[in-house]
Amino acid sequence: MTTDGQATIYRAQEQRKPWGFEQIFAADEGKYIGKIIHVTAGGSLSLQYHEHKEETICLISGEADIHYGPLDGALSVRRFGPGDTIHLPPKAVHRVTAITDIVFAEASTAPPGWREDVVRLEDAYGRTGTTAP
Repeated sequence: MTTDGQATIYRAQEQRKPWGFEQIFAADEGKYIGKIIHVTAGGSLSLQYHEHKEETICLISGEADIHYGPLDGALSVRRFGPGDTIHLPPKAVHRVTAITDIVFAEASTAPPGWREDVVRLEDAYGRTGTTAP
């Protein structure tokens, strides 16, 4: 990490996931998180919700199905293309499934413990009920 005056320059943290990888380019505890998420065609994030964190997702490239709905209700599904955006308040159930290879941006709040603020309801990679990456 290098600092030039008041600006800070660093390399985005990359984290491998079973469906692809994410780059955390901004993380300010208590304020916000910014991620670029890459999902391989056919890959799917967990069906999940967050107790405190809220997030906004914008598809940058590719095609995806977004499942979303209330915690105790039926889920809707919508096909997303580049530019389509969804805001998810706390406790909104959601899942992103890549139809093609996709890249999306995610901006979210960063309450204390934000990395563990995930409740996985279903997961194709054996992580149901965990906060594992």
